[in-house]
Amino acid sequence: MAAARVGLVSVSVSHALHASSSSTSLRPPRLRLPPYLPRHHHLHHHLLPTFPPNYPRPSSSAAARLRASATMSQAAGNPYAAELAAAKKAVTLAARLCQAVQKDILHSGVQSKADKSPVTVADYGSQILVSLVLKMEAPASASFSMVAEEDSEELRKEGAEEILENITELVNETIVDDGTYSIFFSKEGILSAIDDGKSEGGPSGRHWVLDPIDGTKGFLRGDQYAIALALLDEGKVVLGVLACPNLSLGSIGNLNGGSSGDQVGALFSATIGCGAEVESLQGSPAQKISVCSIDNPVDASFFESYEGAHSLRDLTGSIAEVHESYLGNLVFECWQKLGVQAPPVRIDSQAKYGALARGDGAIYLRFPHKGYREKIWDHAAGSIVVTEAGGLVTDASGNNLDFSKGRFLDLDTGIIATNKQLMPSLLKAVQDAIKEQNQASSPL
Repeated sequence: MAAARVGLVSVSVSHALHASSSSTSLRPPRLRLPPYLPRHHHLHHHLLPTFPPNYPRPSSSAAARLRASATMSQAAGNPYAAELAAAKKAVTLAARLCQAVQKDILHSGVQSKADKSPVTVADYGSQILVSLVLKMEAPASASFSMVAEEDSEELRKEGAEEILENITELVNETIVDDGTYSIFFSKEGILSAIDDGKSEGGPSGRHWVLDPIDGTKGFLRGDQYAIALALLDEGKVVLGVLACPNLSLGSIGNLNGGSSGDQVGALFSATIGCGAEVESLQGSPAQKISVCSIDNPVDASFFESYEGAHSLRDLTGSIAEVHESYLGNLVFECWQKLGVQAPPVRIDSQAKYGALARGDGAIYLRFPHKGYREKIWDHAAGSIVVTEAGGLVTDASGNNLDFSKGRFLDLDTGIIATNKQLMPSLLKAVQDAIKEQNQASSPL
C-alpha cells in the first residue's frame, strides 16, 4: 500500500522519495547524526537494520486510536473524518521530530528569515513529514495542494549543503523510528517535499494550510509552540488541528502559560459542524471542549504573547509598571475601556487559540504593526478550533476571517477572538479605541 500511495503522489525513486517494492528490499540509510543531536539520541538505534518490503509495521496505539476515531466520526456524520484522522497523524509525527530537536537544538540549526522569525531544521522537517503523511493517508483528490510557510529557496543556495543533509537525516530517522512507512528521502526529495507547500490557495478546490512550527521563538526558548494544520474547502476552513507538545492537557495553571502538573502534550482538533476536542499527543480519548462562559469583562483574562515583535507595544513607563505587559497601546485602551482587572495569560503561538477554546482565558486580541500582512497559516487552524468550541473570531469590524484570498488575510486592523457573550462589548471597545487613536494621530 505504501508503494501504491507514493505512486499516487508522483514521487519517483530517482527524483524524491524511495519506497519499497515487491521485488527489492529496502535498507534505511546509515545516517550521520546531525551535529545538534547527541550521539545517544533515541532515534539512532533504529537506523541499522535492513527492512524487507514485507517487514511488519505494527501501528502504534496512538495511530490505531486515530483510525478508530475516524471510523466513529464517519458513523457520527462527520464528512471530513478521514481527512481529520490524516491531519492528526501528520501533526503528531511532526511533533515527535520537533520535540527531539527542541531538546537538543543549538544555534547551528537556525537560519534567519526576512520577517525576523527564526527557522530551524525542525521547521523544514515538520513541513516535510506533514506533507508525507497527508499524501499517504488523506483521501486522494485531483491534485495535492498545500499552502505552507516554508520553501526550499534558501536550502538550494550555495553553502546550505550541511543544513540540507541534517534535515534529510533527521526526517529519515523520524520515519524509521515511527515504523509506519517503508520510505526514505533523498536530498532532492527533501527539497521537492518542502516545495509541496508553495500553493497559493484560493476560493476553489481543497487546500491544506500549514504552519510547521508556529511560535518559533518560543520553540527555541523551550516554551510553547504549535504545529498548525487546517483544510480549506472552496475557500472555507472546514478542519483544523493544533499539536501543542508543551501545553498541559489540563487548564493552564499560572500566568506564564505553564503546566499545572497535568500530562503535557495537547492535540486540539475541530471539524466544521462537529465541535472541538482535545486529546493527548501520546494518545487518549478525545474530550469535547468549549470556550469560557464569562460575561463580565472585569473577570475576563487576555491572552498575550511573550514575543512582542508582532504587537503594537509603544507602552509608557507607567502602563508597563502596572501590568508589565507586552500588549500594545490600542489593546491596553480596550483593556481599560472594558474594566479588565484579571492579569494577562502569557503564551506563545496558536496554542493561545487552543487554550482559549477550552476556557483557559477569555479574550485574544492581535494588532500587528502597520504594514504587516497576516498569513493564513497563522490563524486557519486556531480559528476553527475556537469557533467550533462556541467562540467567535473576527476582524476589528466584526467580519469573519476570509481565508479564500490566497496566502494572506485581508483584515480591518486586527483579529479578535472571544466568546459570544463578550464579543459585543469587546468589539465596541476595540472600535472606540481605534477611532480615538486615529483622531489623536490626525494632524487636524
